[in-house]
Amino acid sequence: MLNNHNESSTNKSKNLAVLLWFRLARFYLKNVRESNNQLKKWGLTTAQFDVIVHVGRNKRLTQQELADKLVVTKGNVTHLLKKMEELQWIKREVEWKNKYLSLTEIGQKMYEEIVPSQDEFQQAQFSKLTEEEQLQLLTLLRKLNKE
Repeated sequence: MLNNHNESSTNKSKNLAVLLWFRLARFYLKNVRESNNQLKKWGLTTAQFDVIVHVGRNKRLTQQELADKLVVTKGNVTHLLKKMEELQWIKREVEWKNKYLSLTEIGQKMYEEIVPSQDEFQQAQFSKLTEEEQLQLLTLLRKLNKE
């Protein structure tokens, strides 16, 4: 009898884990889709927006630091940055072994216009949760992301 209870408990845990995964994935995909729609107003992808935010907040950072923050491959970052440089949103400066990134005047204006708008959009996405619940969710997600 005890063995059946343990199997039942294990199955419930597996089902709960799958349910959590589905809910997180559904929320994430919905949020990304709506974010992409928001960012289309400025002709930006979410990846380009992410670069503008990180470079804008840091004022200047290395290409490697950015790659670490974006959790993408170095090749993907290089291609993305090349396009953004061609659009004159960012500039790259080489100092010895490091490539430093900063926003151009155009990029800085985009940062000042888009970031507040996207902040408001994301606040609305999480408005169903109280501030305390948002902090709990943040803590739990950080716990899941620890390696």
